[in-house]
Amino acid sequence: MTIISIRHESDESLRRVELSDGSLFSFKTCYLPLVFNIADGIEISEAEEDGLRFASACLRAEKTALRLIARAEQTCLGLTRKLEKRGHDSACVRSVISQLCESGLLDDRRYARLWLDARISRQRTSPRRLLIALSARGIDRDDTAFALKEALDDDAEFLLLKRYAEKLQRKRKLDSDEGDDGRSLKYLLKSEGFSSLAIQRFLNE
Repeated sequence: MTIISIRHESDESLRRVELSDGSLFSFKTCYLPLVFNIADGIEISEAEEDGLRFASACLRAEKTALRLIARAEQTCLGLTRKLEKRGHDSACVRSVISQLCESGLLDDRRYARLWLDARISRQRTSPRRLLIALSARGIDRDDTAFALKEALDDDAEFLLLKRYAEKLQRKRKLDSDEGDDGRSLKYLLKSEGFSSLAIQRFLNE
């Protein structure tokens, strides 16, 4: 196989190549699985041709990914599943996800923080349940813990605890002013991931 022509496109990272079999497609060099000489009139091996076609497939997957990111913040796992569901090759998807993470367009920690901010202020939930929900979205423990620590300062945690305790008290008819019930409520709140400081502040009110 011979490269008939190779040229830069408007985006400096893009190349457009024409092969001797009539194929004409665009690719990014960052997606090439191997390094080789790319120039007009160069004979390329089968492996090099496969590399060019792989890079072109990655570019198509990247364009789909960027459209999805433009609509809403994405997680690595969620975007991977969406791309594969749309028929993109798994190896291409992995390369695209890696590039998007490297460029900062895809960031699980940022997603977790935005997701938490949207829920902490209005839901009757707990740190444990928030972490479980983020884990179900494929975000690892370190990223979820970091995002939760950033999102929940002392006052935010206290307000979240108050809303959640009110929910518990209505459901279980617990009264934190009574000895046994107070201990039961304290245990439940602790098991839901609230800090001892926030719990004590609530019980002292």
